[in-house]
Amino acid sequence: MPSLNYGTTTIDYILYRQPRTDLKISVTLVNGIEVYAPETIDETEIRRHLHKKAPWIQRKISSLEQVDTKTGQYEFISGEKLPYLGRHYRLKVYRGNIPKCSLRFFQGRYLASVPAEMSQEEIRQTLEQQLIQWYRKQALKKLKERSGYFQSLMDANPNSVQIRTQHKRWGTCTPDGDIYINWRLIMAPANVFEYVIVHELAHLKVQDHSPAFWKTVKSILPDYEKRKEWLRVNGMKLHCIG
Repeated sequence: MPSLNYGTTTIDYILYRQPRTDLKISVTLVNGIEVYAPETIDETEIRRHLHKKAPWIQRKISSLEQVDTKTGQYEFISGEKLPYLGRHYRLKVYRGNIPKCSLRFFQGRYLASVPAEMSQEEIRQTLEQQLIQWYRKQALKKLKERSGYFQSLMDANPNSVQIRTQHKRWGTCTPDGDIYINWRLIMAPANVFEYVIVHELAHLKVQDHSPAFWKTVKSILPDYEKRKEWLRVNGMKLHCIG
């Protein structure tokens, strides 16, 4: 793996040669530092560009170090707390002479009924799938409610608004005007869910992330930066289920 020394810091990176005209640097939690360079550019020029961008790379790395990457698996046992709209609610599991598992949310608690002879691993897998279906249902309900409000406020008219499973995105706005929102956002605070909705609706007006785009978002959510920051720091936690 190639590397660059910047002061007392060694920056390791992965280099990809591509048929492109510009040089792109990507810094992510999963892949680290990736450099996408034109096939014709030489190593000296790449290193010169990296040295110039080193302060930015260090800031990105420092920012990623703040991210909470703990996504411990839930066991679905009594006393465990499961997330919903930014809060955690206690789970109560009842074993009995019943044919199958069931899960519901009632008066601020998750209540599960499971067959007495079912193994804990079977219970975990079954209740997790039932919780995901419940999350998706609640996410769709919340999406329809809040997207309708913001569509009116922003004079935005998407072709459709849907819930989806997305592993690397919280929301998507397609060129055809279809908006997809990640169901996992139902575990986040409601104001974070709303931020992603507004973010995608804003793309109907401004397709990129230019100053004009963020001005549009801010006109609807003056505190959008706090909501965006919550998602940056805590987003990995929303992958604890599913």
